[in-house]
Amino acid sequence: MVQFSSIFTGFTKSISIRNGRKSKHDVGREAADAMAKEAKKNDMMLTSSGCVAGGSENLAAVFSKGGKKGTNQDRFIVWEDFGCQDDMIFCGVFDGHGPWGHLVAKRVRELMPPALLHNWQKRVANDMDGDGIGIDRSCFQFDIWKHSYFETCSIIDQELEQHADSFYSGTTALTLVRQGDLLVVANVGDSRAVLATADDDGRLIPLQLTVDLKPNLPRESERIMQSRGRVLSCDDEPGVYRVWMPTVGGPGLAISRAFGDYYIKDFGLISEPELTSRNITHRDQFAILATDGVWDVMSNQEAVEIVSSTPEREEAAKMLVESAICAWKHKRRGVPMDDISAICLFFHNIPPSKQQHCLKFDKKLT
Repeated sequence: MVQFSSIFTGFTKSISIRNGRKSKHDVGREAADAMAKEAKKNDMMLTSSGCVAGGSENLAAVFSKGGKKGTNQDRFIVWEDFGCQDDMIFCGVFDGHGPWGHLVAKRVRELMPPALLHNWQKRVANDMDGDGIGIDRSCFQFDIWKHSYFETCSIIDQELEQHADSFYSGTTALTLVRQGDLLVVANVGDSRAVLATADDDGRLIPLQLTVDLKPNLPRESERIMQSRGRVLSCDDEPGVYRVWMPTVGGPGLAISRAFGDYYIKDFGLISEPELTSRNITHRDQFAILATDGVWDVMSNQEAVEIVSSTPEREEAAKMLVESAICAWKHKRRGVPMDDISAICLFFHNIPPSKQQHCLKFDKKLT
């Protein structure tokens, strides 16, 4: 495992020399941004359909298909060797909504990984300074990631507020960090993460890692109503509950947490992530991160079976998305298909012939 602090310090020193008297916070953010640029330059970062497999055990396959509602507003990212750590990977899917949702989703995709990396590094450094405990031990603590995520999401929401296109538009954010055997999942919105794990008989079963954060969940609706927001479904959308402003005016939102959407942020919508963690075992085979376009027409079990039965792992996400497209045609006739995106992250060793870096590439999402 690469010593993170030495790599990060190298970036911060070079930036400090170039920029003179900048605050540690500014220099740290710029160092994380520089690492992101290096990752993209070295094909360790994926933002278009394809797959990435570096020197670690991870292999991530990604695929996205636009729906019938206009511009594909889904965005995603995979960053292998996250922060130059050979045992870390970052994955995220972002489902934009509203007139400028694709721009908000893209902006959050760009902001979150380096900001999270910077905040995590700060907390790891503080832990090392305060307790004398080395990074090999402290970086596995879930609390470090939890507080890093909270700080990151707060900063992102503040930065987005400076952009007018975020007032009536927003995005969900479902992200995952794997560090060694630790899996940390952070969810804002209604995208979903599902783990495929083997039972005692060796059969793969799904374990849902996130909750679809909808307005009608009791804990969500309670917060919304305490903030003077309303939760209700309309006659033309029975069963689809939305957050509404206290009085008539403004669109309703079918999720209870999102980035952006400042028109309704004072009425119960928040961007605070819900986090969960898990220690990966030999039974855990892969995780699926997908936007609601998959889960609207497919069960967790169906998704796991499709991914596990795909002969080539590099094609798993594409197979899942194409299966969801077929399901939309049969199960949701007359309903415009949603954008559909998925990441399939495989945990364990793959055959040597598959260890080569997969070159990504379908139509690039810009």
